[in-house]
Amino acid sequence: MHGGALTGWLLMALCAVSGTYCLLRTRSGTPQERRTARSEALMGFGMAAMAVPAAVLSPPDWAWAVYAVLFGVAALRALLPALRGGHHLHHLVGSLAMVYMAVAMAPAITGSGGGGHAGHGAAAGAGGIPLLTGALLVYYAFYVLGSAGRLQPGTVLAPAGGTGGGRGQGGFGGGTDGRPELTTACRMTMGIGMFAMLLTL
Repeated sequence: MHGGALTGWLLMALCAVSGTYCLLRTRSGTPQERRTARSEALMGFGMAAMAVPAAVLSPPDWAWAVYAVLFGVAALRALLPALRGGHHLHHLVGSLAMVYMAVAMAPAITGSGGGGHAGHGAAAGAGGIPLLTGALLVYYAFYVLGSAGRLQPGTVLAPAGGTGGGRGQGGFGGGTDGRPELTTACRMTMGIGMFAMLLTL
């Protein structure tokens, strides 16, 4: 990662904690809420794995193809629900962004010889498409700002028991597990992580 191993470890820890919280959310709620939590847990753990500093672990070249296939399947699963809007659309964007980063960081694509994590290193930048990367950065910047706004005191949150994938909390969907502020904070953390990872392309 740009910024050294400490940045990579911090990002990995934040994403892993977010993924763990999302995994815990799969134990309760409606079936749709549990599906949403599983999707977010997959995203959190996938980002955590990508953020491991290259100096510690350089994954085999084929690992990036596995990431691309895994999140490609996740994107296909999110496609139909995304047509209804709400947080499902965000899941689709996130899954496609993970596919994009996996392809951009793959040594076979970037031509780097130091393993897939070289895409996160100081020499990164050859694999991404600037216009697409820029569009995703803008999207995640607005997503994070919107999430932060919903965490402000006095913000009206979606009530517990509402529609899990609806447009509560400003259109991005809110937590309906009784702790919507934690769910929003978790999603904001992953948005920050995605923004940071996109900066390395």
